Amino acid sequence: MIKAVIFDLDNTLVDFMRMKTASVRAAAEAMVDAGLNMTAKEVEDKIFEIYDRYGIEFQNVFDKFLEEVLGEIDYKILAAGIVAYRKAKEAALVLYPHVRYTLMELLKRGLKLAVVSDAPKLQAWTRLVQVGLHHFFEVVVAFEDTGERKPSPAPFKFALERLGVEPKEVLMVGDWPQRDITGAAKLGMITAFARYGDTFGTKDSGADFELNDIIEVLNIVDKLNTSGK
Repeated sequence: MIKAVIFDLDNTLVDFMRMKTASVRAAAEAMVDAGLNMTAKEVEDKIFEIYDRYGIEFQNVFDKFLEEVLGEIDYKILAAGIVAYRKAKEAALVLYPHVRYTLMELLKRGLKLAVVSDAPKLQAWTRLVQVGLHHFFEVVVAFEDTGERKPSPAPFKFALERLGVEPKEVLMVGDWPQRDITGAAKLGMITAFARYGDTFGTKDSGADFELNDIIEVLNIVDKLNTSGK
């Protein structure tokens, strides 16, 4: 019997990489316009290379970028990049199709909902508030809650304890097989791979179910609960 559904946040509920790409591109163009002697494509590539080294949530990426390419921070260029990034981010962060409907239907079925994200707490909540999902979830687990990232069992156990459910009573939905699927499966959760949000070209997710649209979660939950598994 499924009593709760846990979702990853980025690339599962919100199209994070679309937002990140659009925001970085806008920042790159603004920095070039402010006088940086590089092409926008060179700037964009360098910024993503820094994200690869420090993590996609690295908050000082533009400072680091300017230190590496100029040897110092030019604050006019920095400000231009930050302002453009923030404006683009506001416009580009969107939900995947059918997310809100699916969450509402799960709540109507009496299921508890949670988010388990590797994002810092402020960034996770900011994204949820921005897309209007902050009232849907009984539990939101972010990096600071355990200090560990998926596939560590700690974030999953933290969510399970606060939801008051057993692993076998939970469906975990996520886009990253090595973190979301593997971590949840090791604890005994049922897993669903958000293929619609996959950015890795995953061939075999190892999940119990695969989703081409988040709305398919409803049929999975209904099937499992009807069969009594």
